[in-house]
Amino acid sequence: MFIQIIQGRSTKPEELKAALERWRADVEPGAPGWLGGTYGFTDDGMFCAVVRFETREAALANSARPAQGEWWESVAPLFDGPVEFHDCDDVLLMLDGGSDDAGFVQVIRGRVRDPEKLRSTMDEVSAILHSQRPEIIGATIALEPDGTFIETVAFTDEEAARSGETKEMPAELREMMGEMFSGEESYLDLHHPWFETRAGGAQPGT
Repeated sequence: MFIQIIQGRSTKPEELKAALERWRADVEPGAPGWLGGTYGFTDDGMFCAVVRFETREAALANSARPAQGEWWESVAPLFDGPVEFHDCDDVLLMLDGGSDDAGFVQVIRGRVRDPEKLRSTMDEVSAILHSQRPEIIGATIALEPDGTFIETVAFTDEEAARSGETKEMPAELREMMGEMFSGEESYLDLHHPWFETRAGGAQPGT
């Protein structure tokens, strides 16, 4: 799987959401390898999109289409300033990888100290989380070559997520997380996320 993260501030959320709906109706039918996306705004107007493609090549082919370029030219003015793009084809899935049924999503950015250990312990970490934090449906972790990661975590709902945050992490998991992550993460809370999945395609985790 290939993931592209798009992030930028916008004071025109309704217009931006409508533009994404136009993309789905008019541009998506010809998008090679597009699987779906998770979208939302933070309370202070930060837009975040986590878009999934089958491969990097498919994403590049989509970007090269005239229809995609024309659509983006109409969307770029809806942002208040520069837009960040992060392209990642090193993607890890936690639990079920995510769900279009999530009621709350967090996008977490940080740095991994030991990417190889993260890969090798993903199943173990997922199993512990599944037992301790049942409100976490799943997550995707997009790794960049410099060790930066962007994790998109799907929760059943925000109330359950906040309650889960108050639980003490098991010592084993706390030690593993401390070894792998820098501890300097930033969080974007998407209180009202929405999702798109290719017709007849797979859910986020598959």
